[in-house]
Amino acid sequence: MQIKNRQQLLIMGAVAIVGLFAADKILFTPLGRLWSERSAQITKLRKDVTAGDQLVKRAPGLTNHWAEMKNNTLPATPSVAEQKVFKAFEKWSHDSKISLTSITPQWKKDSDEYSTLQCRVEAAGDIRAVTQFLYDIEKDPMALRLENLEISSRDNEGLQLAVGLQVSGLVLTSGGTQMR
Repeated sequence: MQIKNRQQLLIMGAVAIVGLFAADKILFTPLGRLWSERSAQITKLRKDVTAGDQLVKRAPGLTNHWAEMKNNTLPATPSVAEQKVFKAFEKWSHDSKISLTSITPQWKKDSDEYSTLQCRVEAAGDIRAVTQFLYDIEKDPMALRLENLEISSRDNEGLQLAVGLQVSGLVLTSGGTQMR
């Protein structure tokens, strides 16, 4: 082979390698990345559509559950809401035979859509009365949430217990009565 032919062959090879390298950096790599991103986006959209379909199928049940929850919230009038909570505590204490020491209500305006009635409750009784009292609070459909619970013994044997708990009751204002 002659030197001139060999130089032309090497130049053509070098140009071909540079051309392939440039094509890889300019075309193949960006197109591959774009393909992967679109695949990931399509997969995400399919999952979103599936989740949306499931949500649409569950809509009647969710709507009924929201209506039930909304009906169990406390009344918007503060005095009526406090009275309802006090009566509930009286009923639970009577049913469980626990003695209520004090109930201290405090209102908290959380947002334009809802506020909470926080009650600090002090009570005393034996283990059976305490467990029944707590069970009655938790199983009641009223929109109450047990925030804090403190139980301590009032005697050396642990037969008499003192209970301190904080309960929050939900009050929906007119803006928070619709399911979003």
